[in-house]
Amino acid sequence: MPTTSNIHTERVFENELCTQLEAHGWSVKTHPKQASSYSKEYAILAEDLLAFVQDTQPTEWAKFKKWHNGQSDAVFVKRVAKQLDTHGTLHLLRHGFKDVDAKFFLCQFKPAHKKNPKLLDLYQKNRLTVVRQLHYSLHNENSIDLTLFVSGLPVATGEIKTDLTQNVKDAISQYKKDRLPKDPKSKELEPLLQFKTRALVHFAISSDLVFMTTKLAGDDTQFLPFNIGRPDGVDMLSAGAGNPPAPPGKGYPTYYLWEYVWRPDVWLEVLGEFMHLEAKEVEDSDGKKATKESLIFPRYHQLVAVQELIRAAAEESPGKDYLVQHSAGSGKSNSIAWVAHRLSNLHDAADKKTFDTVVVVTDRRVLDKQLQDTISQFEHRAGVVQVISENSAQLAMALNVGAPIVVTTLQKFGFILDQVGALGKRKFALIVDEAHSSQTGTAARKLREALTKGKPKQKAAEVIDGVEVQVEADVDIDPEDLTSEDMVALAIEGRKRPENVSYFAFTATPKSKTLELFGRKGPEGTPVPFHVYSMRQAIEEGFILDVLRHYTSYSTFYKLGAVANEKLVPQKKAKMALAQYAKLHPHNISQKVVVIVEHFREHVAAKIGGKAKAMLVTDSRKAAVRYKLAIDRYIKDQKYTDLRTLVAFSGAVLDPDSGADEFTESNMNDVKGQEPSEAFKQDEYRILLVANKYQVGFDQPLLHTMYVDKRLSGVLAVQTLSRLNRMYPGKEDTFVLDFVNRPDEILASFQPYYRTAQLEDVTDPNVVHELFTKLDKAGVYYWTEVEQFAAAFFDPKVKSQGALHAVLKPAFDRYEGLEDEPQELFRKDLGSFLRLYEFLSQIIPYDDPELEKLFVFGKNLMPRLAAHGKDKHKLELDADVKLTHYRLQKVGEQQLDLEKAEVVKLPGIGEAGTGSAPEDEKKALREIVAKMNDLFSGHITESDFIGAVTTWQGHLAKNEKLAAQARNNSEEQFAMGDFKDAFTDVVIEAQDAHNQIAEQLLKDERIFGMMQKMVAKMVWQGFQQGPAART
Repeated sequence: MPTTSNIHTERVFENELCTQLEAHGWSVKTHPKQASSYSKEYAILAEDLLAFVQDTQPTEWAKFKKWHNGQSDAVFVKRVAKQLDTHGTLHLLRHGFKDVDAKFFLCQFKPAHKKNPKLLDLYQKNRLTVVRQLHYSLHNENSIDLTLFVSGLPVATGEIKTDLTQNVKDAISQYKKDRLPKDPKSKELEPLLQFKTRALVHFAISSDLVFMTTKLAGDDTQFLPFNIGRPDGVDMLSAGAGNPPAPPGKGYPTYYLWEYVWRPDVWLEVLGEFMHLEAKEVEDSDGKKATKESLIFPRYHQLVAVQELIRAAAEESPGKDYLVQHSAGSGKSNSIAWVAHRLSNLHDAADKKTFDTVVVVTDRRVLDKQLQDTISQFEHRAGVVQVISENSAQLAMALNVGAPIVVTTLQKFGFILDQVGALGKRKFALIVDEAHSSQTGTAARKLREALTKGKPKQKAAEVIDGVEVQVEADVDIDPEDLTSEDMVALAIEGRKRPENVSYFAFTATPKSKTLELFGRKGPEGTPVPFHVYSMRQAIEEGFILDVLRHYTSYSTFYKLGAVANEKLVPQKKAKMALAQYAKLHPHNISQKVVVIVEHFREHVAAKIGGKAKAMLVTDSRKAAVRYKLAIDRYIKDQKYTDLRTLVAFSGAVLDPDSGADEFTESNMNDVKGQEPSEAFKQDEYRILLVANKYQVGFDQPLLHTMYVDKRLSGVLAVQTLSRLNRMYPGKEDTFVLDFVNRPDEILASFQPYYRTAQLEDVTDPNVVHELFTKLDKAGVYYWTEVEQFAAAFFDPKVKSQGALHAVLKPAFDRYEGLEDEPQELFRKDLGSFLRLYEFLSQIIPYDDPELEKLFVFGKNLMPRLAAHGKDKHKLELDADVKLTHYRLQKVGEQQLDLEKAEVVKLPGIGEAGTGSAPEDEKKALREIVAKMNDLFSGHITESDFIGAVTTWQGHLAKNEKLAAQARNNSEEQFAMGDFKDAFTDVVIEAQDAHNQIAEQLLKDERIFGMMQKMVAKMVWQGFQQGPAART
């Protein structure tokens, strides 16, 4: 007879797994023989509970025992069960409980340092037990393959399947069908399976994959993947769903669960410093609010990323950089909270704190509360997290007193340089949320200066081996004694990467600058992130949706007729004005409105159980106003009652063609002062129209469809379309209908971030010197003037601006005397020099006073040049042209496949300042109209010509808050971020010009900084009479 082998069964897999656990320090028992003390009623392994308490706390046990006359064991187990029912397993493990005059702890987590040997000894006495085939129920004979206990308290369960006979789906099904928190026959609760009060997490395990959940709810149970990620061979850092093959000697691809995650030190760390209860306020369709609780267990990439960051920070001295590229859907908020908490308690080998203060820089208000709520569950003491919500003095005080964790925005650091003490001797961990929008520009430099501010270094005499030599020493220096040469040296020093600050930068979409600032040298010699959780893996694991899967584009064809045939106008401005005229023409908008509304009602409204919503992205505030009026009018004319719209833009819009009064969010929405984002949560509002608002950071899971009527590319394209990717029960897909962009351009924008963001090459540091030489040869300034300006600028005794303005005037006069083309070329070269030096000096130790002097000279000259070069009036051609023909044509629906697309690397900043200024020659209007019509008869959309920068409105000068920001922050900082609050108002007060800015910024990385500075300079124009903002 043939022999039958059982090697393929799950029992063999279970045996091997438990053997490994035992080797790592777990006690392995089989139920009921070796675990007879397990109480089905209380779901407690009584033997372990009592042994731990009696072994580690004999004095407290004696106190307890004297009250209970020989019944102490049974009473104690019952008392613990009641505490579990009331407070939950996590709380009891972390905080213990009191009984009369006794106080018990039920787990000793690893101390942050070795100063107390007793705690280390107690840590070694923790009892970790895994029980096999636990018959847990009072109502049936069901058994769970593995149940993990700490001090007799259940913390996890596991159902095992081998892929030779079944797979992980069978384990998930077993949990959903047979591991029910309430017995279906008796309707009685199963204590072991109760949410948060007994087992905290449940693992579905096969030899190939692992999934987990923290709440069993029958068929409604949501299991999340808990896998390493399977590399596809395209790059070394990113991965897709699944696991790689097992390394040699590890046996199974899921070996990491029992060899790493369940290793006692890691497992206790997860229970002590990762898992937490998250409470969120939710609102039902009737507007009733309730609190929804979720137990957060770290996903595998989060656990590994945090562990690796902490390990590296412990091994490396402060002053290092750590770039974390984690996709949307990765749980960055929790990752940041865990990293902040762990860093605040990190100690070095000598048991000294590695960092005095952890500073979290974020513009997300939700992260403030999340950090506080999460860390409060780990810490016994109050005030660990200080959110700076009032003013910069509060921030300065928090840094001075060494608050463990400080949460603030980058804007506030511009105010505190004169308020902080000698912070240079302290060590800081700086966690930057969405690093690319926070860590370039002058405000970021002020942040670094604030954290490194200390006593200036001065040459001092010291005797070494009997010889007096000059050395650098920390000595007190009166600011009045500083020479301008000293100040130049300090300014250069302020640009270097500080040795007392470590950066932990989190972003889903790192730009080239971000990679160069924070990345580490990879195998190809270019900077790469420290850790990656890619968009590809997030999509494949089901944490976000693929927003490019259903993408439809439309093309616009139109013909213009010239009324004033021979009118001479500037060609470039005429093209932009004509394109804008056609784009905002009532017929154009009305045709698109029909497409949008009818598409929404026919294809979108019924999605997500009839709750689906849509967003219309417009390219200007005027376009948003006209679309809102047109859509509402169409809905009313068609007598539709099943949808309403909201519009979101900042400030007020004057549009005489639409109405005599100004238009605002308030008078167009009629939502009684509610923010559009809040009102949009209500079921009746189905379409949200936006103009430079809610394209970044807006989180509305019911958002299903996006209508795009704005030029998008690069990071902004990814961030805008990614508003659709949030998961929601019943949300299975998304849809994009694009009137403007070409599908291949959108695909190209996403490709760099689908896997690991990579650079083609790093920026050549000599570009700065080349630009320096080129500017010197232009003849606009004399070097003696640069020296004179720098001496006055850096001299702390100079209080008047008059001396500065007087030195700048000759250079400005020479600039005015140039022809238009040399003027524009010099302005572009100077802008490139300022942007590149400010960026590269954070990486390269130039130590060149001449570069620093030209930088401050050019920084103060540039606002005058920008104001001089700015056209004072927008070209108006509405009366000179008419729309004669118009056609809106659907190109087709397609799936933009990121998986098949080739890898695209981000371009380096590269060389700059080598271009020439185009001449905006005068052309007959008729000739330009003809050229426009030639272009638009093909597949090039009208938005290829959109964009006009207009002058800033005069009322900005009355905004005191804006004045303070303009004095303390550079134009670069104003041009970054989400354009919200007062900053948003400033940027988009240029009205229709913002579209051109967005297009220029995002289309060409080389001119990003220059264009951003030009926008900020507009703000500075209104405050010329105020105090000078010194960088």
